[in-house]
Amino acid sequence: MKFFGAGLSELHKELAKEIRTVIKKPDEIEKVTSLYLELHSKLHLSEVSKSEPNEVDNLLADLSPGEYKIMPTVKDETIAWALWHLARIEDLTMNFLVSEEEQIFDLEWKKRLNAPIEDTGNALTDDEIMKLSEMIDVDALVDYRNTVGKRTQEIVKSLSAADLKRIVTPQGIENIRQSGGVTTQEDSRWLLEYWGKKDVAGILLMPPTRHAMLHLNDCCYWKYQIRKRALVE
Repeated sequence: MKFFGAGLSELHKELAKEIRTVIKKPDEIEKVTSLYLELHSKLHLSEVSKSEPNEVDNLLADLSPGEYKIMPTVKDETIAWALWHLARIEDLTMNFLVSEEEQIFDLEWKKRLNAPIEDTGNALTDDEIMKLSEMIDVDALVDYRNTVGKRTQEIVKSLSAADLKRIVTPQGIENIRQSGGVTTQEDSRWLLEYWGKKDVAGILLMPPTRHAMLHLNDCCYWKYQIRKRALVE
């Protein structure tokens, strides 16, 4: 069931089509940039793009601290985990792989976040997800994701049509590995091979967009389930 992002799949398809077009017609890069920023702005709080309030604002506006930490069923995760997961993956891929610069996450952010991990959280057990959710500073987590989103928009505005065809470099993948963004666990390390096969266009169409759409839908569903079943006071 769709709980988030009505019309965003269609916008994502349009973006993918325009990216294919701009590779042949480089002078149309501004259309791709505009479409990308339109989609991306709907996947972050409105303050990231200085836009009108959106579904992400609605999701987080009235969440209590406890609701970030609830795992509705053993098949689910928590909203805190999802926001961490989304922010870390966007930070790693957009900075190390697309802009080929340093990630935003550093020791200062780790201290602010009170995070027990540095990686994307792909391989965490349920108990580890709950530990992360209990420990993390939710306000700092929202600030971190906002900062990542703003950096992504800056990066996208600077991209040329030629950049879209650029293949992810082995050094970029190695930088993610060395940063601790991905662990040696099988459920985590597969990301390096997956990202390593992408060009910049492929990265733009998945981690900061399609991937976010899926997990934000999960978050809205979990919020609905938490309140429907009165799982938190």
